Amino acid sequence: MNMRKAWLISLVALVAIVTACGKNNDNGGNASPSAASPSKAAESPAAGKMYIPIVSKGFQHQFWQAVKIGAEKAAAELNVEITFEGPETEAQVDKQLEMLQVALDKKPTAIGFAALDSQASIPLLKKAQDAKIPVIAFDSGVDSDIPLSTVTTNNANAAGIAADKMAQLIGGKGEVAILAHDQTSRTGIDRRDGFKNRIEEKYPDIKIVDIQYGADHLKATDLAKAIMQAHPNLKGIFGTNEGAAIGVINAVSELKMEGKITVIGYDSGKAQIDAIKSGLMAGAVSQNPIGIGYETVKAAVAAAKGESVEPIIDSGFVWYDKTNIDNDEVKAVLYE
Repeated sequence: MNMRKAWLISLVALVAIVTACGKNNDNGGNASPSAASPSKAAESPAAGKMYIPIVSKGFQHQFWQAVKIGAEKAAAELNVEITFEGPETEAQVDKQLEMLQVALDKKPTAIGFAALDSQASIPLLKKAQDAKIPVIAFDSGVDSDIPLSTVTTNNANAAGIAADKMAQLIGGKGEVAILAHDQTSRTGIDRRDGFKNRIEEKYPDIKIVDIQYGADHLKATDLAKAIMQAHPNLKGIFGTNEGAAIGVINAVSELKMEGKITVIGYDSGKAQIDAIKSGLMAGAVSQNPIGIGYETVKAAVAAAKGESVEPIIDSGFVWYDKTNIDNDEVKAVLYE
């Protein structure tokens, strides 16, 4: 009888162990977080650490991976926990809003947010404000004073420099076009208008004949080809982000228009760097994406501690082309 009782106790213990293992697997043991999803750490922030989710515009471009590197560097130095996520494409405003809602539901210490739509996110940001969760905008601001700070490039000024370079390279006259990454985000609007306004104000003999919108490089390729085919006298195209610029490069190559179309881009990445080195692209404006990520987390931590932060933190930009692409100060802000 004692032996039977001991056997039953052992069996119950074995079942308990198996059940516990099964539960552990159900809690994510077999799941690997996708690039555009919160990591497991986001679900269970470490006790005692500040938790700061960073909701980006996307994950698909190398630019956002560079921003992520900067954010992770600041998080390690400041001993805080972050997650970094964004939708698969920069057209998925609704998906980004879902991610922002999920981030807010976790009651973070602060939040970093790069808006795909400068107005659509305001109701959710108001929820953060009501919950006393400091919001730091990065890359692209919103039409609201809810974010305590915006870490960004002076996009209008940078695009104006791109316009000056375009004018110089095409001899101050002719037809040009803009391929912008969107018409809803602050960056899309400011880069488009910065280029357009500079051309209209300073270069009366240059005409902007078309403005199209496409951030994905495949869509941007088709749009750029359509622009070139519709305007046979076109002299140049300005692509306002990595995806748009790569689309223009692809279109010029596919239509065999090398040397006939002056291409100016924005941001960096291997494809643009290679195109500049080969002469396919005349040059580009690069932001400082690692600096953007770093300053966003740094400002979020300061705001969470009740410290004052500057309303605008200018992360800077640089013009790069064949003449300076290998300079140390330029290489420091380029990313591949």
